Amino acid sequence: MQLPEKGVESKTFVFMDEGHTLGNALKYVISQYPEVIMCGYTLQHPAESKMLLRIQTKNGNAYELLKRGLEDLAKMCDHTIETFDKAYEEYQSSQNASENT
Repeated sequence: MQLPEKGVESKTFVFMDEGHTLGNALKYVISQYPEVIMCGYTLQHPAESKMLLRIQTKNGNAYELLKRGLEDLAKMCDHTIETFDKAYEEYQSSQNASENT
């Protein structure tokens, strides 16, 4: 993806077929960045499957922050899945061990 380099301190991005799950998670992640003034999302109407995400920065690039936010959110999701899988395997092992004793 080619990103504009200048003049994009504020931008509204439209996500099709997305809702509160992605909107709230992205808003949380992006709001943590120090260069962000405001990050919020809205769902225009229940009949429309569009989520609008607004990013306003001090001197940053809204496109770059969106990209970074998506990457950081993906890492968080991967970590959550790995942690869950590990805990589930440990649980299964403990159940199998107790059945064998």
